[in-house]
Amino acid sequence: MTQQDLDEMAALLSDPEVMRHYPAPKSRQEAKDWIAWNERNYAEHGFGLWIIELTDGTFVGDCGLTIQKVAGEGLVEVGYHVSTAWQGRGLATEAAGAVRDTARDAGIPHLVAIIRPDNRPSQRVAQKIGLRLERQIVKSGAEALIFGADLSAVP
Repeated sequence: MTQQDLDEMAALLSDPEVMRHYPAPKSRQEAKDWIAWNERNYAEHGFGLWIIELTDGTFVGDCGLTIQKVAGEGLVEVGYHVSTAWQGRGLATEAAGAVRDTARDAGIPHLVAIIRPDNRPSQRVAQKIGLRLERQIVKSGAEALIFGADLSAVP
């Protein structure tokens, strides 16, 4: 993901349907900041969210790894956003599965997905890639579920 992806990322992150489990859709400036955050993640951690594309280059969304703070602990999270036109086709599951495998290959021992309780589609993606409900927390002032797995135990 680079600033060259701004138009696609701004469209994705400003879509009320894609962002319905966030406090609000993001502005173009916030999308630009999102990309800059990922560029910092690449430099600092060697990973971040990456662009999801079809083989013909069609933009689908983003998916990847980020560090999320939970009770003072830095957890490696798989995150994903798929544009409305491409939802329900298994692309988030395919991308998240590839990211899970990348995390395992990089030696990351434990992977989580932090998901709002009402976000059933995202919970299904997490379960399909082998993550299981570990606990419930409050994050950013709202309830969240942590799905996770030790990657050595996930096929």
